Amino acid sequence: MAEAANSIDPDEVAKFEAMAAEWWDPNGKFKPLHMLNPCRLDYLTGQIATQFNRDLTGTRPFEGLRLLDIGCGGGLLSEPMARLGADVVGADAASGNIPVAQLHAEQSGLEIDYRCCAAEDLAAAGETFDVVLAMEIIEHVSHPQGFADTISQLLKPGGVMICSTLNRNPKSYMMAIFGAERVMRWLPVGTHEWSKFITPDELYELSRKAGLLPVDRRGMVFNPLSWRWSLSERDLSVNYAIAAVKP
Repeated sequence: MAEAANSIDPDEVAKFEAMAAEWWDPNGKFKPLHMLNPCRLDYLTGQIATQFNRDLTGTRPFEGLRLLDIGCGGGLLSEPMARLGADVVGADAASGNIPVAQLHAEQSGLEIDYRCCAAEDLAAAGETFDVVLAMEIIEHVSHPQGFADTISQLLKPGGVMICSTLNRNPKSYMMAIFGAERVMRWLPVGTHEWSKFITPDELYELSRKAGLLPVDRRGMVFNPLSWRWSLSERDLSVNYAIAAVKP
């Protein structure tokens, strides 16, 4: 349980706790995630379907899969995963997020197991999952390698982790911090710390050291002309995601 105490950064939790009530406001502080969500879901569903040989044209293609959404927030990803048939556990260390997520799921007629806990708590309890989502969270933890190790412990053999984060370079600073926080005011100033951003090669290495096999990585690129996000095989310069499986 010592590792559980180490993985959570209380200052980072407090940032999101303060914004909890705005999770489902598409024009509020989480507007960037609402804009990004279709792109994220495109990547998630594709990787999960590939790993488990599921047909996405079906009504509930993820039926029978147990999925963990770490840092679930208000449930922006947990809810679509539940609609696709997955048995979803949404975990968040910010206690204020959980009632928001529970209420919205109830209003949407969805059964999702939301819990205020750390990933390490679930691992210590011996819980395992077919899919673990760690979207926009690893740049907010205090020990990324310990976090990756915990995800590996939570995955069943043959399971897949999908993790998204921000690259660390001058462009990501200009786009994600100066642009998104200070110019566009999409996020409160101080939401991100550039020094905590992780390069794709670093995330691959974290995954390998945790006993996972990276199988894919894609960039998520914002087009200011179309005002839309899209997946890119080449441009991982700012937002990106990787998929890694547990042998």
